[in-house]
Amino acid sequence: GINAEYMGLLRQEKDMQAEVKRATESTSGTVAVSGKIGQDLKCVPQAPFIAERVKMFEQLYEKYLQEIKALPRSPIKIKLPDGTLKDGVAYETTPYDIAKSISNSLAKKAVAAKVKYTGKAVKVDEGIAGAEIEEEKREAAAQKTENVYDILRPLEGDCDMQILTFNDPEGKIVFWHSSAHVLGESIENLYGAYLTHGPPLELGFFYDSFVGSKAINQDLFAEIEKEAAKITKEKQKFQRAIITKEDALELFKYNPFKLQLIKSKVPDKAKTTVYRCGTLIDLCTGPHLPSTDMIDAFKVTKSSGSYWLGKPENDSLQRIYGISYPSKKEMKEYTKMMEEAEKRDHRNIGKQQDLFFFHNISPGSCFYFPDGAFVYNKLIAFMREELRWRGYTEVIAPNIFNLKLWKTSGHYKNYKEHMFILQVEKQGFGMKPMNCPGHCLIYLEKLRSYKDFPLRFSEFGVLHRNEFSGALAGLFRVRRFVQDDAHIFVRPDQIEQEVLGCLDLAKYIYATTFKLDYELVLATRPEKYLGKIEVWDQAEAALKTVLQKLGAPWRLNPGDGAFYGPKIDILIKDALGRGHQIGTVQVDFQMPIRFNLQYRTDEVVKEEKKEGAPKEEKADRWKEVYPPDEYDQEQFLWEEKDLKPGFARPVMVHRAILGSIERFLGTLVENCMGKFPFWLSPRQVCIIPVSEKHVEFSEKVAQRLTNEGFAVYLDRSNLTLKKKIRNMQLDNYNFAAVIGESDIATNMVDVRTRLNERLGKIKIEQFIQFLHIQNTPPVSEAHKKIIDTMWLTEEEKKKYAQLEAPHFDWIKTPEVEGKAEGKAEEKPDAKEEEEKEQFFIKQQTTVSYTHLRA
Repeated sequence: GINAEYMGLLRQEKDMQAEVKRATESTSGTVAVSGKIGQDLKCVPQAPFIAERVKMFEQLYEKYLQEIKALPRSPIKIKLPDGTLKDGVAYETTPYDIAKSISNSLAKKAVAAKVKYTGKAVKVDEGIAGAEIEEEKREAAAQKTENVYDILRPLEGDCDMQILTFNDPEGKIVFWHSSAHVLGESIENLYGAYLTHGPPLELGFFYDSFVGSKAINQDLFAEIEKEAAKITKEKQKFQRAIITKEDALELFKYNPFKLQLIKSKVPDKAKTTVYRCGTLIDLCTGPHLPSTDMIDAFKVTKSSGSYWLGKPENDSLQRIYGISYPSKKEMKEYTKMMEEAEKRDHRNIGKQQDLFFFHNISPGSCFYFPDGAFVYNKLIAFMREELRWRGYTEVIAPNIFNLKLWKTSGHYKNYKEHMFILQVEKQGFGMKPMNCPGHCLIYLEKLRSYKDFPLRFSEFGVLHRNEFSGALAGLFRVRRFVQDDAHIFVRPDQIEQEVLGCLDLAKYIYATTFKLDYELVLATRPEKYLGKIEVWDQAEAALKTVLQKLGAPWRLNPGDGAFYGPKIDILIKDALGRGHQIGTVQVDFQMPIRFNLQYRTDEVVKEEKKEGAPKEEKADRWKEVYPPDEYDQEQFLWEEKDLKPGFARPVMVHRAILGSIERFLGTLVENCMGKFPFWLSPRQVCIIPVSEKHVEFSEKVAQRLTNEGFAVYLDRSNLTLKKKIRNMQLDNYNFAAVIGESDIATNMVDVRTRLNERLGKIKIEQFIQFLHIQNTPPVSEAHKKIIDTMWLTEEEKKKYAQLEAPHFDWIKTPEVEGKAEGKAEEKPDAKEEEEKEQFFIKQQTTVSYTHLRA
């Protein structure tokens, strides 16, 4: 039930997911999806509409400046983050002026300012509707709005202000948003393209444009970069103007895509904002850099296709991606990072190491080779065992449900466009994109008591989400995946302890086991949400309390919660410092109401109402009506139901730690470049016979290790010993066990690591014990806590301690291929041969740590 991907924090990973929402939704209206509107565009450099548009903008801009000039000037106070107060004048003083009063170097680096007004003399922005394709965040309380401002835009009243540079996350967004406008201007100047939208990403930016039948491919990147360099050298200023809907329609009359946005999203008699840099004028809320010359390094990175509003029935667009930096040094660092990213790309490593691949016959669904399936199943088995120690019980629910379930849960209203929906016998059914509704049905099958809680259901169920084809990205964005999903049903007084338990599990998985850096982010109520605000406030307060008790660093992400509840997102950093949202913990008061989940309390009910007695109707009873549509021919009514006497409503905690197994695996592959830890490795031991006459004995060793549960490969090739060892290292086997004549005689193997470290010779029995110790992940605190309370004898405790800190007798000898130098070959006697044969045929007897803790 975790919406970890759909509502993720990272812009780059969700830009395609949110494209239709950005394009079609606003408080002002909805854009109609109307098929082809681009017509037969003839691409020409310096298209005539550019000069006409500039001429009209100059008139509108002058008019806007006169309106600002007429506003009353009054003294204002600007408070800086360190508490310093600066004096200013409304509609005259700019953030740049404040930055310059602090230092010239700060003014030179300033890209924007974060402004939180504590009072405004005149509401200049009143009646403005955003017509560009940008996601809008919820505003703070009235008269206290927080925004990111152009550095040259005059302040309007008393405010708290923070100067932003490229080093700030918001500063990067502004920098790359302005760079997108430079890219748009370049495309427009060169090809006369109809621009649609160009947002910043987590890393870089893109611009979508309609260029008719023309293809903008890699061959044209150099001329686009040349045009962009010209624009940045011209030091073009970014100019902001507020204009009427009528003026906007006239200004963009040549562009059918802009006209559709303006007509649909800007109400009559309302205004909107536009920005100019050079010859480019675009619908935009900003903010932007003061000038294009702040962009010292600019690069076009790739191109792809897209659709207007993300719908295949609409016009095809050309999407051009780019990256930019304030200095060429930073661009060099980026280039180096991209080269490293290419080496670590899980899609490449997956093919090279025969782990997995993708096929266009099933977009967004991964095919796993045996080695990939080995790692995949190991991850699930590891998580399954850890959950058992932590008191979870595993359940299994169906993959497809009648739409009545999704209407009851609210997903049909809030998530339908991301579901695979079909009709069966004239009834609508949906493939499950999450597990929570199914777990609610399992809850309802039994009468629950307050003594049953916490009730922890886990499931490794297959999920399907209808992601946009353009958003699919290897294992990071798929349509078919599995989550380590769990839903914990608790009493209200148990929320804190269970959320803390989930975060403890996250710490064990990320930090202890996989050595990953991570951060916690509290995401609060979004614009589209279920339920009542007071219930949301209660849930958000509970999560804040948990985070404060935890004592770990965390930050707030307003408006990015799931539609049914606030959440703590867990972001991990990969080897290149990039962030990925993997896990999440969510507190949900809504789903128990929607499914009428109840449990018997310890309250003594004195008098039950007689059956048939009239019920008291709640005035604020929650109801939803779903009219017939293309999938369901029947109307569906959902309404809130009353609690029975002596019963209470549980709280539902959604949690995923690995999150999507696919995404976690992709991150893991890139972090370790396919060099998995031994316990997770699909290539644990490579048996290397020195020559052909040692193969028979090597086969027995390989079979014995296989019987012990290890992933073993026997190299039967005729290559030299050095070449075999080198191949083993390149193929990322954790250990090589070399077997020569003396090893057969002494029942030993000569062991070395994939880092070419020679451990030495060791008895095969001890080698197996050594491998069993390596074959377990680090011990969690949950394990230790239970082990400490187990009824073990002193002998068993000693055995356990020995497995925690084993001792192995490694024998270092000179490396010689074949028999030992200067020694005659020794022939083992018949008794030794018999003992050796018994060694190979006996069943597994080595007590591994896994067996002990089970």
